[in-house]
Amino acid sequence: MTMPEVQEAVMTSQKNELENELGKPDSVALPETHGQLVIIGGAEDKEGDCKILREFVRRAGGLQARIVVMTVATGLPGEVGETYMNVFERLGVESVKVLDTAKRENADDSKGLDVIQDATGVFFTGGNQARITECLKDTELDSLLHQRFSEGIIIAGTSAGAAMMPDMMIVEGEGETNPRMEVAAMDRGMGFLPGVVIDQHFAQRGRLGRLLSAIAQQPVNLGFGIDENTAIVINGKELEVIGEGAITVVDVAKLTHTNIDELLKDEPLALCDATLHILPQGYGFDLEKRVPITKA
Repeated sequence: MTMPEVQEAVMTSQKNELENELGKPDSVALPETHGQLVIIGGAEDKEGDCKILREFVRRAGGLQARIVVMTVATGLPGEVGETYMNVFERLGVESVKVLDTAKRENADDSKGLDVIQDATGVFFTGGNQARITECLKDTELDSLLHQRFSEGIIIAGTSAGAAMMPDMMIVEGEGETNPRMEVAAMDRGMGFLPGVVIDQHFAQRGRLGRLLSAIAQQPVNLGFGIDENTAIVINGKELEVIGEGAITVVDVAKLTHTNIDELLKDEPLALCDATLHILPQGYGFDLEKRVPITKA
């Protein structure tokens, strides 16, 4: 077997293993019993009307909300935590706490677990998404977050806090380029929204090629690219867009041709008959039927 054939066989084997482990879901709708997700493309307004953060607070209980700010992704937890605490307090939330799990052992601390147990809304800041999984994945805090989410709390994340939402997340990659296998590096995410790939700072950093590359590597058909100061709100089977930009939805469920099984990692990717939707505020997406929800 030649070296290119060996590389192709390894790539195909890895993809098959992921498909066997995660499956390839037709629907990515959340159970109706679960809480909602507010997934933000980064750089959300924190000084003006704060539309997206205001919506998170409203859905988490309004003035009676109990918000926990998770600063695990950032290297400046004190500064970033204080920024969000000030925003949420300015919006009228009386109970805002910052939980910093800078080390993995912090995620099993009983005080932190008690804070999450009492929360109605949890907000993950930006930073480095790899730090989130390194410190939280498969810990007691991870289990509790998923338990509380299944019980109805709201979980939000911006930038890195958005990237970590799926089963498999983009950890790094090149923007403003055509899709190739090497463009997107993937790793395990936190799994709050299984069956998709999410990218953030989308239009601002030219990440369509990166998103397509990431989808092609995973056993999923659906990807969301979220612009800055823009968010998607997931409530059961419905996705709602809020903010000043738009989201890009890529659906590859009906591909008629791809060359992925023939590629070396630096070669261009072909995807024929992929479906793309651009959805600004006021529009939505049905996660069960996989169709846009347009304005009346």
